Amino acid sequence: MENNKKTIVEKTKKLLDSDFYTKGGVYETPMLYSPVLSNICSGNVYLKCENLQTTGSFKIRGASSALMNLPQELKSTGVLTASSGNHGAGTAAAAKALGIPVTIYVPAKISNKKEKKISQLGATLIKVDGSADYAETVALADAKETGATYISPYNHQDIIAGQGTIGLEILTQTPNVDAVIASVGGGGLISGIGSNIKAHKPDTQIVGAFPENAPVMKACMEAKEIIEVVEFDTLSDGTAGGIEAGSITLALCMAVIDNTETVTEYEIAEAMKLIKENHAMIIEGAAGVAVATLIKNKQAYINKNVCIVLCGSNVSDETFNSAMTMVK
Repeated sequence: MENNKKTIVEKTKKLLDSDFYTKGGVYETPMLYSPVLSNICSGNVYLKCENLQTTGSFKIRGASSALMNLPQELKSTGVLTASSGNHGAGTAAAAKALGIPVTIYVPAKISNKKEKKISQLGATLIKVDGSADYAETVALADAKETGATYISPYNHQDIIAGQGTIGLEILTQTPNVDAVIASVGGGGLISGIGSNIKAHKPDTQIVGAFPENAPVMKACMEAKEIIEVVEFDTLSDGTAGGIEAGSITLALCMAVIDNTETVTEYEIAEAMKLIKENHAMIIEGAAGVAVATLIKNKQAYINKNVCIVLCGSNVSDETFNSAMTMVK
């Protein structure tokens, strides 16, 4: 595990010395001070706005990292991946920027907004009946059968290293940060951020935020192994789904996450509403999970400098309106 952390930190550093921010379609996102959240917790709260990233999600960072690090012969034959939407859009955008053919496997129930975004970026889209987990299973099987390169949404050192660039940006933009809160699905985002921040500022608290209806990685961390976890529908669809067998993110999450919290669907919806009303931004449920975690534990952040990662903005109008109805 320590070797994985060290390798990821080294890979993230190399990205800064490459064309990551030019050829791959990634840019450094802004860090916004939040007066309302700062007032709520009597501290200083900053929003790392990955919702403003290319494709509206942090996922393009990992995708660009993975595709840029492919051997040339594999770039020409193309890659495939599975995604509930954001990783698919990020991979499609990165592949288009780098001239690499890509096929994206998605669950048939993918939102229209996410499907349209992926298709417009030129990827071949394959819909699979069933869950996001099953789409991933089909993609893995097809990759094995055809010999194509499969790019995991999270279980890949280059993916995690790409997400780690967020951690380095956080340290540059808020060098006195005391805590970073990020939502957790497969664990690639928080593994990359946590590995890099801990390498430079080890006392920084890394907080994993989970929807109460689908705290899969949290349950796996508690069991110290990847297990099947019963899930229920959640506004945080971007973090939903099981963990790939043998995923390196489990050990990384156990190593870098200092505290965890779960939040209810109502708390997620309230957080989404707060960001809309006070920052004029639409965020997806997974980002709402991180905001709700700060609010739920506000006393823990008195006089602290806290960064919340707003991981994305890709939410359908129907889902967002449903969330707003919940908290009227």
